[in-house]
Amino acid sequence: MAIDTRPIRSSSPGPAGPARRPAPQRDPGDDRGRPSRSLVVALLLACATLMVVDEAGGDGSPVAAIRAGVGEVVGPVQAGVATVVRPVAGIPGAFRTNDQLRQQVEDLEADVAEKDALLAKAGYDDNRLAALDGLRALAGDIGYALVPARMIAIGPAQSFSSTITIDAGSDSGLHPDMTVVAAQGLVGRITSVTSHTATVLLIVDDTSNVGGRIGDNMEIGFVKGKGALGTDDRLEMELADRNVVPKVGQEVLTRGSEGGAPYVAGVPIGTVGKVYESVRETSYRAVIVPAVDFTALDLVGVVVPSGTYDHRVIEVDGSMHP
Repeated sequence: MAIDTRPIRSSSPGPAGPARRPAPQRDPGDDRGRPSRSLVVALLLACATLMVVDEAGGDGSPVAAIRAGVGEVVGPVQAGVATVVRPVAGIPGAFRTNDQLRQQVEDLEADVAEKDALLAKAGYDDNRLAALDGLRALAGDIGYALVPARMIAIGPAQSFSSTITIDAGSDSGLHPDMTVVAAQGLVGRITSVTSHTATVLLIVDDTSNVGGRIGDNMEIGFVKGKGALGTDDRLEMELADRNVVPKVGQEVLTRGSEGGAPYVAGVPIGTVGKVYESVRETSYRAVIVPAVDFTALDLVGVVVPSGTYDHRVIEVDGSMHP
């Protein structure tokens, strides 16, 4: 009998080749808690069926009662959640709205401030316009053209004189001994000029002496300055005829100088405020209330020959030339 001499195979892996890894085994416990595929499919089919039935049924849909019941249960819950969530969700919008409101308030405040400034300046502009209209009317009343100018300075008290400075001078054709008026009446006369300014001696200065005339009886006299700005009894008139008694309220105008310098005729000086008798001189004197408010001077006019077109001029007819 023959003997089998082939080597016996071992069940353990040999060193010649790597060991095979066993295939991973699926743990049946991992599927716990997951719905089966058949259940998911059944639910989807049920939903689709309900949707078709609800759509086909219209207002009489058998699902309407169920839908209403669910709404009764879910509706209050949704409303409560919305009540809680809405303020939180609206916070960003509230910040944006506050910023917009704050900007609107700032814009309104700026607009109000601008209007207040315009209103505050309106009175100033109205006064200047009225002064210009007054000069135009006065030019026609006295029959002379005027160079308009503005007061830019007032003489210091230390100089013991009542003077102002205006913003027109020799470049505007002005020179000393020209008559200066305001819309209400006589201001004074020019004493000196520069190229762009002029100094005016006011009629209230105690060195001023103006020939005057009472308007309703043509009686003449001399109007002298007696005080500084803002005081009472600043002008006094002595009549040439000592037997004539002035009356309170009579208007006094300039008599006029030879050649119209330094004073032209017919310019209002003021009105008689009170009358007293000088026993020593056996005459009557009248206190004159000036027509012009010297503490509120702004726009004045310097009398120039009519037809002077080389400079800014208010003509006799009220027209203006630049």
